[in-house]
Amino acid sequence: MKRSICVICGWLLFVLVAHAQEQQFANLGDFKLENGRVIRNCRIGYRTFGTLNAGKSNVVVFPTWAGGTTEQLKSNFGPGRLIDTTSYFVVAIDALSNGVSSSPSNSRAQPRMRFPEFTLRDTVATQHELLTRVLNIHHVKAIAGISMGGMQTFQWMVSYPDFMDKAIPIVGSPRLAPYDLMLWQAQISALMRDRDWKGGNYRANPARALDFAFGELLLTTPADYNRRKTREQVFADLAKAQNDAHRFDANDKIRQVQAMMQLDVSREFGGSMERAARTVKAKVLDVVARNDHVVTFRPAFEFAGLVGAKILDLDSDCGHLATSCESRLLNTVVSDFLK
Repeated sequence: MKRSICVICGWLLFVLVAHAQEQQFANLGDFKLENGRVIRNCRIGYRTFGTLNAGKSNVVVFPTWAGGTTEQLKSNFGPGRLIDTTSYFVVAIDALSNGVSSSPSNSRAQPRMRFPEFTLRDTVATQHELLTRVLNIHHVKAIAGISMGGMQTFQWMVSYPDFMDKAIPIVGSPRLAPYDLMLWQAQISALMRDRDWKGGNYRANPARALDFAFGELLLTTPADYNRRKTREQVFADLAKAQNDAHRFDANDKIRQVQAMMQLDVSREFGGSMERAARTVKAKVLDVVARNDHVVTFRPAFEFAGLVGAKILDLDSDCGHLATSCESRLLNTVVSDFLK
């Protein structure tokens, strides 16, 4: 029996290493959601980076940000980067509704707005299924993520408190602030009120230039934006966005935004953040950006205080993009924390 288990473990290690960085998929079957609905033929995308050690003690799970894919996460992994893959084995996971994992844009059984609403708790549950059922990983060194990836990290901390040694939410939130809710609702309304929306049955994505403008305004600050852009660039960028019918999928974005807006890690605890915090067992590094206009920092900052987290406060004028502007500092602090 022991020999059989070792053979299986060796085979799994070979498979994970052999397909490192390549897009892979796990089929979870029909996946039941919090609201009782079901994602039919649920499929979760993932990529691995680095080498899994014999004891499986060097795993770092890294979910995607809003609209992001594991392809876009690649630059964060490697020697001298956010997660050093000479030391850690990264499992990067495509979140629900990102166009890679099961989404309104790729579901045959539930296309477009027939795809059910879900929560980030559901998203995390699919990731837990991937890790435990498919990859046979039952405990990890850390969960880390940026923006919506940070939100998923907060949810991981309370949904599966024994699963990780450390947690690193980066410019994320355990519950969106009122300002955050308003800006995300404005983006959904812009899409759904556009004349090309057609109840989600559009031929080309609606409100392309407006959606692009939301991102440009919110990801940074006026000082940073005016320093990097000229008037001529702004007009050129808006014209390009208006003509780029394939820049994003509106239905995918709407379902992810709805999931972020419903996020509240205290929901299971009668609305008490104090009770939610008491369930957290991981050591936490909470990275906030004080001038962030997308995910305002206060909810994460306050939750960090409740769990006794180490806090890295990025105070540049880059807003939500502070993780890029201050990448050297961020990489150093994360590396030290993971040791």
